[in-house]
Amino acid sequence: QVQLVESGGGLVQAGGSLRLSCTASTSILSFNAMGWYRQAPGHQRELVAIIHGNGMTNYAESVEGRFTISRDSAKNTVYLQMNSLKPDDSANYYCYARGSFEDFGQGTLVTVSE
Repeated sequence: QVQLVESGGGLVQAGGSLRLSCTASTSILSFNAMGWYRQAPGHQRELVAIIHGNGMTNYAESVEGRFTISRDSAKNTVYLQMNSLKPDDSANYYCYARGSFEDFGQGTLVTVSE
């Protein structure tokens, strides 16, 4: 089982930025994909962004153009740069990794105030 540790969440005003980080306990070079999901109270968990092993990325329509996912294989870390944040982006954000397994991190809370 892979351990995923997120950091970078917090409280920010609308229009602001945050960068989330997720560090894996093993090399991410063999992972098929890593990404970020989020879940707000009363809502289902949804995919926010994903980066595949070949470097291709996909985003939820609601964050396209505002969020950027990237990775640093040397640091076993994936990032989510979030710009132009909106109150609707408030949620627990979970790191995700898929290889011969699927794992989620414990989550980091993002709160965007008006």
